Amino acid sequence: MKEFFIADAGQMSDQNITSSFVVASKQVKAKKNGEPYLALTLADRTGQIEAKMWDNVADCLETFSQSDLVKVRGLLDRYQGRMQLTIHRIRRMDESEADYSDYLPKTTKDVEQLWKTVGDFVGSIQNPCIKKLLECFMQDEEIERAYKNAPAAKTLHHAFIGGLLDHVVSLMTMCDLASRNYPQVDRDLLLAGAFLHDIGKVHELAYSRSFSYTTRGQLLGHMIIELEMLHDKIATLNETMEPCFPDLLKVLLEHLIISHHGQYDFGSPKLPMFPEALLLHYLDDLDSKMESMRAHLEREAGSESEWTTYNPSLSRTLLNTKKFMAGPLAAGGSNAAPHLKSTAAPNPSQGKPNAADDAFNKPEVPRSRTAPPVTTVIVEQTIIVEPAPAPAQTRLPGQTLPEQTTLSEVWKEK
Repeated sequence: MKEFFIADAGQMSDQNITSSFVVASKQVKAKKNGEPYLALTLADRTGQIEAKMWDNVADCLETFSQSDLVKVRGLLDRYQGRMQLTIHRIRRMDESEADYSDYLPKTTKDVEQLWKTVGDFVGSIQNPCIKKLLECFMQDEEIERAYKNAPAAKTLHHAFIGGLLDHVVSLMTMCDLASRNYPQVDRDLLLAGAFLHDIGKVHELAYSRSFSYTTRGQLLGHMIIELEMLHDKIATLNETMEPCFPDLLKVLLEHLIISHHGQYDFGSPKLPMFPEALLLHYLDDLDSKMESMRAHLEREAGSESEWTTYNPSLSRTLLNTKKFMAGPLAAGGSNAAPHLKSTAAPNPSQGKPNAADDAFNKPEVPRSRTAPPVTTVIVEQTIIVEPAPAPAQTRLPGQTLPEQTTLSEVWKEK
């Protein structure tokens, strides 16, 4: 049974811990002497922590991969105001040891209430064709089950179980408010766009043990999948609907789907070309960015600095205004904006265990009870700047090459 969670790390500085995590990222790097070391991002449902393994790397390099569950023994330490873990031992866990609810972040909101809110919005739609179409989606048990569980993205925003539904409820709420301020906007069409714009992610993303893309999602993307889903449901409606679903209305819904990323560089083949499409794009972008900011600030709330680390999706560091207003002495930080710094670990020899830890080799026993609710977080990639030029990396056995955030990754996640 997992007893230590990453959210508790700040209270255990300079202590050895034994616990289990999911490997969010795995990189093999070179020390100054050319020997390899492991740079990992470990995660559980409460957050993520950077971890380094300096010694005996060859013994474990091929024993686990990214997205595997691992059991780790190591030293927790605070470095440059943030917690990190120096790994002494690591092993891959068996499936029978895992309780996956410990490792996948989940919305803290009531999923059934969120689904009811979506139903209330759909019930308020006046256009009978749009209303029947959305009701057809909601009555599909497979779609309902997936809609309640899917994340909204792999890493950038609402990347947690129930994240898609959380995002859509927030977006539909903003669409409802905006339509009151802009009377020229068709509220029904706008709400339909909010409901449909990311529905393809129920098939694009896999989320059984970690967040990743399905093969279909990787090859097609959620917008193509959404068009297929839309056409299938309209065909079903036309079997019993008289008159048939209007072709012109179908074209408008298709445009809402394919233009909602707003820019060619972000994956939309067309720019938004009517008011509802433009409004949907900006409100969707706003909600995703606000959630990304909220999660990043929450994840680093325990940091001594009033500035966060770099957020790759927003291309900036963030200021914690509460710490800033409390003053540098109360916050334990500085008024200076941060620079990218090395994340080199402290002396790895500190705190090494003198004897084997029996708890490390003991199999995990999944608990039958539900773990206490915790704050939802998002696992994100971290840009690492090395303190000095290092030899060019070569691919070693078992190595997962480091990922970089690119424009293509950003639009895929939007």
